[in-house]
Amino acid sequence: MCGIIGLFAKNEEVKRQLGALMECMLVTMSDRGPDSAGFAVYSEAVEGREKLTLQSSDPVADFTNLIEDLLASGAQVFGIRILGTHAILSIQQGVSDNVIEVLDRIRPQTRTMSRGASIEIFKEVGNPAAVCARFSLNSMSGTHGIGHTRMATESEVTTLGAHPFSTGEDHCMVHNGSMSNHNNLRRELRRSGIRIETENDTEVAAAYLSFQLARGRNLRDALDQALKDLDGFYTFVVGTQTGFGVLRDPIACKPAVMAETEDYVAFGSEYRALVDLPGIEMAKIWEPEPATVYFWDHSV
Repeated sequence: MCGIIGLFAKNEEVKRQLGALMECMLVTMSDRGPDSAGFAVYSEAVEGREKLTLQSSDPVADFTNLIEDLLASGAQVFGIRILGTHAILSIQQGVSDNVIEVLDRIRPQTRTMSRGASIEIFKEVGNPAAVCARFSLNSMSGTHGIGHTRMATESEVTTLGAHPFSTGEDHCMVHNGSMSNHNNLRRELRRSGIRIETENDTEVAAAYLSFQLARGRNLRDALDQALKDLDGFYTFVVGTQTGFGVLRDPIACKPAVMAETEDYVAFGSEYRALVDLPGIEMAKIWEPEPATVYFWDHSV
């Protein structure tokens, strides 16, 4: 049992409040997942720039003088923002592979949580309220975001095992449920060159979608294909640079509820995650249908 939330802002006011609204939703889902928590926040892209979100169990050692060491190693970086065990590097667009290669050499203990023009991912072991406070989620703004509170059932409780999982640029996933064929898929995806770091079934599902997107499918088509290839029971919320999508398996045994107003679209594992959103009493509220793809996109 885990908790999932998502929020898609339709206007500037909700964008300014995005982090505070997401924090309230995540904390409400704490009893569904007290082991660890995480969230992805998307913001407007800056032309010519990308971001890498890094995580370290020893941030003092790994993040001190990191910019100087990267520049000395030939990596093209512009700046760094440190939030506890995480750091966000601002880099030149198109050089993320090179920067990650340098990081693997000079800071081998760091882990790349996400990369892309818009995405930042923060996740850690601990109570969701404490995780939100550690990274000051309530002060963040953005265009949309997704989050997760985890109750571990099939892999150990670690930072890398927490959600969201990101396996492609500006792409991430949170998941409630269990995949039955993730071991076979993991082997197939690794043979195709996809990097998968944990034994968590959600990372496999995220990598599967990244693989489908890399083959030219859009997110809607990739999620449709997932219904054919992924076995198990699940609710997915998938983030991209321009929006997020929702998919439930054909049985739809995992709870899910959505709300939409003129100001936002919101997702929660339960309605109580949505009750404090502004104007919720005027929202269209529904339960997503099984085996049906829902998607909201800022670029449309």
